[in-house]
This record gives sequence, C-alpha cells and structure tokens, in this order.
Amino acid sequence: MSEDQKKQHLEQQLWKIANELRGKMDADDFRDYILGFIFYKYLSRKMELYANEILQPDGLAYASIEDHKEADAYLEAIKGEAIDALGYFLKPSELFSELARRGNTEGKGAFILGDLQKVLRNIEQSTMGSESEEDFGNLFEDLDLTSSKLGKSEEAKNELIVKVLSHLEAISFELEDTENDLLGDAYEYLIGKFASGAGKTAGEFYTPQQVSKILAKLVVGDKKKLKSVYDPTCGSGSLLLRVSREVEEVGGFYGQESNPTTYNLCRMNMIMHNVHYKRFDIYNEDTLENPSPKHKDQKFEAIVANPPFSAKWSASPLFMSDDRFSSYGKLAPKTKADFAFVQHMIHQLEDDGTMACVLPHGVLFRGAAEGHIRKYLIEDCNYLDAVIGLPANIFYGTSIPTCILVLKKKRQQVDRVLFIDSSQHFEKVKTQNILREEDIDKIIATYKNYTNDELSKAEVDKYSYVATLSQIQENDYNLNIPRYVDTFEEEEPIDLATVSQELRQVAEALEATDKEIASYCKELGIETPF
Repeated sequence: MSEDQKKQHLEQQLWKIANELRGKMDADDFRDYILGFIFYKYLSRKMELYANEILQPDGLAYASIEDHKEADAYLEAIKGEAIDALGYFLKPSELFSELARRGNTEGKGAFILGDLQKVLRNIEQSTMGSESEEDFGNLFEDLDLTSSKLGKSEEAKNELIVKVLSHLEAISFELEDTENDLLGDAYEYLIGKFASGAGKTAGEFYTPQQVSKILAKLVVGDKKKLKSVYDPTCGSGSLLLRVSREVEEVGGFYGQESNPTTYNLCRMNMIMHNVHYKRFDIYNEDTLENPSPKHKDQKFEAIVANPPFSAKWSASPLFMSDDRFSSYGKLAPKTKADFAFVQHMIHQLEDDGTMACVLPHGVLFRGAAEGHIRKYLIEDCNYLDAVIGLPANIFYGTSIPTCILVLKKKRQQVDRVLFIDSSQHFEKVKTQNILREEDIDKIIATYKNYTNDELSKAEVDKYSYVATLSQIQENDYNLNIPRYVDTFEEEEPIDLATVSQELRQVAEALEATDKEIASYCKELGIETPF
C-alpha cells in the first residue's frame, strides 16, 4: 500500500469512527472528544516507544516495567528523560492501550471513566515546573467525561467512551515510522471534516487547505528555510503547519488564539505533527486587546492569517499610544477590526519578511478611518505588494467574496502593485466553491513573475494587472480590483437582418396557427377567441 493509500485509509477509518459513535450528538460537540482521544493515544504510543528505546539495553519492555523489582527507580529515570524529550510523562498503567484493555475486560465493559479522567489530569500535571508546562497545561479541559451529551447515565457514558477507545485501539498509527506524518495529516483531515459540517462557527478554527496553501506559498517564495512563522489568529494551527510543508525547515512556530477550546486544538495539532514543544509558542488571549507579552517585541520572517472578518474590537483611544497603531493617526472602526489586524501584523513583521492575510473585500474600498489607514500603508509606508481577489463561497460559514493582501517592508517592485482577479477561477462542489490546483498554481505563478521582474508575464488579460503607485493615487487609494483588472467581455454583435428574418418567420407561424384555430371554431360553431 502506497503512502497516499495508507493516508486515505487512516482518514476513512477515523472519520467512520467519529460518524458511527457520535450518535445523536452534534458533530461540533463530538469533535473535542474524538480529537482528544486520538491525541491521548498518540501521546501514549510516543511515550511507550520512547521508554522502550531507553529500556532496550536491559531487555525490558515498558508495558511490564511496573512488575519489575526496581520499577520505581526505572520509572523515575524514564520520567526525567521523557519530560525533557517529549514534554510529558505517562506510567505504563496510564497508557491508552491499558485503559482500552481494561474497558473491555472479559467481554464486559469495566467502569473506567474516573481512571481516564485521572490519567488525562496526570498528563498535564506531569509537566508542572518543567519547560513544557505552558504547552501542556489544561490541554484536556474540553474532554468533559461528566457531560450528559455522552449519555444520560454514568453507565451509558462509560459504554460510549469504551467503544471509542476500543475502535481507536484497533487502528495502527504507525508512529514507529518517523519519516511519515500520516497521523498528523489524518488529524488535519478530521479537523477539516468537522469544520465543513460546523457551519458558521467553522471559520473560527479552520482555514480551508486550498487557501492555506496559497498564503503559505506567497510568504515562502523561493526560500528553503524560515527562522519563524507567526499567525495572530491561529485557530487550529492549520495555516502555521501549511507553511512548514513549503520549506525544509521552520525554526519556530508562533501564534495567538482567543478561544480556549481552539487554543487547545492548536497545541494538539502542533504536537501531532511532530512539532517539538520547544519549537512552538501559542498564546491564549485576544490578539488586539492583549497581545502576547512574549511576542510583543519579536519580529517574524513570515506572517500568515485569516482573521475573523469584520470583527468587533474596543478601538479604545488608549491604543493611539500603542506602537502598533500610533503612527497611522487613526484606529480601525469598532465594528470592523480588519485593518487593526493588518497593523498588528505589520508591527510584528521582520524588515525582510513577507505577510499574507485573508480579508473581506470591504478593506479595499471602504472610506473614513479605513481609507486613511489604507492610504498611509501605500503612500507613506509603501508596504502593499499585491491584492488577490478570491471567489465567493470558499470559506466555511460565509459566502462573501474575499481577498488576500500581500505586504512587505522591502519590496522588489517599489513603485508598482500587482492585482489579480481569481474570482471566476474555481470549481463548484455541492454548495461550496473550491479552488483547484490549477487555480492555485496560476495565482502563485503570476505573483512569482511579478516579484521576478517579469512584468509582461505577470500581466494576464482579464486576470491580472501591474498598477503604478500613481494610478492607485489617481483612484484615491481605492483598491477595488475591477478598477485595475478589466474583466469586461464584449457580447457577440447582433445581426439585425437575421433577427428581422426570425421575427418574420414567427409572425408567419402565428398567422398559420390563428387560421387553424379559426377553422376548428367554425366546425364547432363557436366564435374565435380573437
């Protein structure tokens, strides 16, 4: 079986479990349980493999080490090394496989809810006082094993959880093969599947992979390594992880997420993709109101984001003394924080870095404070590098058309801005519009031609245009794409002689029909209706 086939098989297995076992529970509710238990199994298997490696010279196996006469000494030694290498510790009796086995003791489900809750708590507590404490703290707080959603009685809840553990235990995650990332990809697949069924709330935690791919390719360019990548509204971390696929190495992953549940999901997603806890730093707070103290003075080489569209924020006058906003002279309006996110990201961007973010089309042309900020970014800073229009209805929970803004502090084309209209380049799949591979490739190829100074190739009829800064100034800094990319299609010329002949033929046919009706009426002895 090829890697792609293995990956597809694993994804299908996991989604089948999620679908079959959630019963009447909303997919959005069951998401936290199934993803949480997959993560618990992952941590258990990593722990067991790591401990077995340590014990191999002594000819011992971790699963049976608690029966050894020197069990305490072995466990203490393994714990010390595991906390540093993995970031957490699990005893053999706390492993996923052991809980799943006990749940199915002698064909009858044993009651394991209390023990399971204790194990999940112990994983978090094992990190206390260590470098990984912040990365594992409260990681399982959304797995409420007392919730009535799992069942009306304690026995019903236990039965469901035992079923989930048993089904997951039967699946091999193949973690022994350190070269593949099948489980990480399957985890990402599940997050996407839950997002597609979650409606309005999905956009809060997941950016469709097609859009993530564009943003990642835009900020990476031809680089093979990145020192850092940052997402101020990181959701489940899909954008950050997508960037890592476009390069050989990312030094550090940084992000901020205000929703505690999504914040936990992001940390799990990072770990599931083999991102060591020392290489990611995710912060749980509102980015605009309370930016991470650790990120505040950092600058990042690549920044990607899909901020909540036209979100509300305080726009407090106190922010006029904040370094992120002070130089602009105005704040983004309370009801539309889009440009506040842009300003925040620019503040965090390295001088030679690139940022790409998804925003609603309104940021291109709305006036008042937004118009003032837009003008400052272009005229005073000259940071805007490209404007890319995307099709409508490609995001979960909203059908509005969106755009991507690419900004750099040091641009190759210092007196020009690229405009791309990709709004008509998509495939409709059921109720959702999807960007195909060729649509993504066309956007990236056009942008690369522009950055490589191949302007004749960057301008594609009815698709893209390289505007001068003076043209943008003439348009009063309105960036509405149709002002720059002419997509007008001339209609076929009308042949009036042919139309006249067709009308004459219709008239003749009507006359013949009238005569036929008149003859029928005469036969029936009734008056004609005309």
